[in-house]
This record gives sequence, structure tokens and C-alpha cells, in this order.
Amino acid sequence: MTPGLVAAILFSVFIVLVILRIPVAFALGLACVPVFMLDDRLTPFLLMNEMFKSYNAFVLLAVPFFLMAANIMNSAGITDRLVKLARALVGHLPGGLGHINVVVSMLFAGISGSSTADAAGIGSLLIPQMKKQGFSPTFSVAVTACSSVMGVIIPPSILMVVWGGLMTVSIGGLFLAGVVPGMLVALSQMLTVYVYAKIYDYPIYSRSTFKEAVIAILQATLPMMTPMIIVGGIVAGFFTPTEASVIAVIYSFFLGMVIYHTVTPRQVPKILYESARFAAISLFCVGTASAFGWLLAYYKIPLALVDYLKQFGVGPISTGLLVACAFLLIGMFIDAIPAIIILGTVLWPMAQFAGLHPIHFAIIGVISLAFGLVTPPYGLCLLISCAIGQVELKKAMKDVVIILFPMLGVLLLVILFPDIILALPRWLAPQFVN
Repeated sequence: MTPGLVAAILFSVFIVLVILRIPVAFALGLACVPVFMLDDRLTPFLLMNEMFKSYNAFVLLAVPFFLMAANIMNSAGITDRLVKLARALVGHLPGGLGHINVVVSMLFAGISGSSTADAAGIGSLLIPQMKKQGFSPTFSVAVTACSSVMGVIIPPSILMVVWGGLMTVSIGGLFLAGVVPGMLVALSQMLTVYVYAKIYDYPIYSRSTFKEAVIAILQATLPMMTPMIIVGGIVAGFFTPTEASVIAVIYSFFLGMVIYHTVTPRQVPKILYESARFAAISLFCVGTASAFGWLLAYYKIPLALVDYLKQFGVGPISTGLLVACAFLLIGMFIDAIPAIIILGTVLWPMAQFAGLHPIHFAIIGVISLAFGLVTPPYGLCLLISCAIGQVELKKAMKDVVIILFPMLGVLLLVILFPDIILALPRWLAPQFVN
């Protein structure tokens, strides 16, 4: 069978199954079955073998551990300390609590590495407060959902760990490259909040005194050490990303149980259960996605795509735009990790041909997939925020689209000017970029 025929079978069957509301994990596996049945060289045992091989990956252990660290931080009341710090920094701006929401998400992103944990933890705390202060329920949900996407852009990022392990790209380099775009996304959201506040006259907080600001900074110092320990340790070569995730869990338990005494032994089983539940959402379809991706590679579909695009003379910018559109589209339907396994492996040869730097290609993909967390029908962060705010999804979409447009502008900047993301890793860790 030709690469074109196999691609047509795989994606057609997958799309039909998704339309029939078959869970994505099962749809990916079932889409592989016709190809295995039609080709005499393949057997169903290969499908099972590829699934088991994908789970036997040391780097995937980082996913549940980073999620556990985020859940421990939430249970330890770390979010409250970050809220006080954000209030001291930006609470006096028009639409104070909206700005606090964005800044807290940015700070929490440097601790958790998970957007879903961000949406659940910060949303449950701030959405009720925003509604109580007179913010529109739909805007409260939208800004919470959109700000939570920074959880996988700002290091440490679970998506970057998976991407680096799968594509053999320096995870330390990816972490450093995610800092600037993450901050730009936060600035774009704060600009939108400012405009909303001016139009709807949303309330503000009084400016914090110097003493209050210093106290807030001191109270948040220990939690804010987490990204420095994780990213610094990886960049310096002290430990691997998976080991860093375990250290994040130990440090989180130390803060919650020893320093703050806010986590008790009775809470540990619930923390473990919630961590396992969120990890299952992310990892459930890794196996079937890996089998799907293996078939794409076996029939040389990525190389066929490169050969087809050669005739158009694609360059770095046009390829970057194509990569972003592809990841934005697939991110609307499936979870980010299987999207990386399926689409990342297909587009990587094309990116190489066009001259995209591996880190530049990765950051475009990660940002695009992060935005997919707030676009239906999948939009997991949006679904979580809507459930917390008790708002219908379709009612929140108008505000989500308005907040999302400046964020897409940041993605466009990253595509057009790769030095925005490559400058920091080239300066601090040039060995990761070359």
C-alpha cells in the first residue's frame, strides 16, 4: 500500500469514529486495525507491541509526578500565597482580580507544569471571588481558562518533557525557550483584561503598601523556589527531567507537611487519587497514539509529505505557519500528548527540510497545543473552568475568542521571530541550542 492510501485509511477511519463519539483513545487504536488486516506483513500483535513499548518510557514517569507536585501545592494552600503576591503586584490595576488571575496562573505555571491542575486549583479559588465582585461569569471563566494554558508553556512543562523525550530535543533548552513566550502570553491577557475593565468598569484593589508587598514576597519565596530548583537542576545537569519531577514532589510535601503544616497524612490518599486521575486523562491514549504514529513512520508518510511539499519551495515561516495551524486544529479534538506523538513525528521531517530549529519547531507546537486546551470540542481547561463557574460552554465562547486573539498574535511573533525564544537558551545554555 502507498503512503497516501495508508494515510487516507488511518485519518478517515479516525475522523469517522470521532464523529460517532467514540473516545479518542479507542478511535486511534481502531483506526489502525484496517491497515493491520490489509497488509500481510503486519499482525495484530505488532499493534499490542507498539502500545506496550510506548508505556515503557522512563520520561513518561515525569507526567504523574509533576501533576502530583501541582496537587500537593494546591492542597498546601500555596495558591493562596501566590494570590497575595499577585494582589500586591497588580491588584491596583483596572480589573484588579482579573490581572491577579493571570499573574497567579503565570506563577503557578512555574510550579506545576500542568494546565489542567492550574485551571482546577486557581479556578476553584478565583472564579467565585470574581463573580462575587461583579465580574461577568463568562469573563471570569474565560480568563481563568485562557490563563491556565501558561501551565504547559512556562517551565517546567509536561508537554516539553514529552516532546523532548520523543523527538530527542534538549528538555533544558525547551524549558528556557518557554520563558519569554509564556510571559508574552501573560502580557497579552493582561492587556485584554485592562480593556474589559475600562469598558465594564470592573473593580480594583487599593495599592499595597511597601510593607505589604515585602510580606507577600517573603511568604511566596519558598514556593517560587520550585521552578528554580527544577529548571536550574536540569540546565546545570544535576538531574534528569524525570528525577526533577520526583524532587518537585518531595519539595512540595516538605513545604506542605513540614513548613506550613497544611497537608496532613489523611490528605495524602486523596492527593494520590487526584494525581492518578489527571495523569490517566493525559496518558490513557499514549499507547494507541504510539501505534498510530508507528504506522505513519512504517509507511514513510512523513517523508512522502516532505517530497510533496518540496515542489512548493516551503521556507521556515510558511512551514511554521503550517505547523501552528495543524497543531491548533488537532488540539481541538485530542489531548496534547497523543497529538505530539501523531502529528509531531509527521511534521518533524518537513520542519527539518524547511530549516526550522528543533527548539523553534517544538515551541510552536507546544504553544499551539496549549491554545487547544481552550478550544472546543476538547478544550479540557475550558470545560473545567465552565464546570467550576457553572457556565454553559457556548456562553463562554465569545469571551474566550476575544482573549484568544492577542494570544494568537504572540504565536505569530514566535513563528516570525525565532530569536525571541532562542535568545535565552543561547545565552544561558548554548550547549542545548547547537
